Amino acid sequence: MYVAMVRPRWSDMDVFGHINHARMVTLLEEARVPLLFGEASEQGLAEFAKGMVVVKLSVHYQAPIVVDGQDIRVEVSMRDLKFASATLDYKVHSGPSADDRVAVVADTVLAPYDVETGRPRRFTEQEREFLRNRLAVGADD
Repeated sequence: MYVAMVRPRWSDMDVFGHINHARMVTLLEEARVPLLFGEASEQGLAEFAKGMVVVKLSVHYQAPIVVDGQDIRVEVSMRDLKFASATLDYKVHSGPSADDRVAVVADTVLAPYDVETGRPRRFTEQEREFLRNRLAVGADD
């Protein structure tokens, strides 16, 4: 599992004082981008950063998250890996600790995309191995 610490901003709050849905979707993106674009690129897998699209997104709220100046913990794991898509699961804690309440569970189906051809593509074997090693449940943080 990959763990990202993400800091919500004051502008992420809605009129009720908790993180707005659209902003939560952005925080999920901010949690996965350092892994899929940064860490993957450092390991020679630059194609992720050149094209990865969200095919499906589902967000389930269990409790509100209030912006209070601290990071929230986002745990990312992979449920399914196909040749042309991967399903990532997220557990968003209300604070920085694994002991903080899980406030949001979400999942995204991501597909690698070739922006030059305007078409989806298949994961390379190296990309599949990276995803398996980095996002398998129980993998090191």
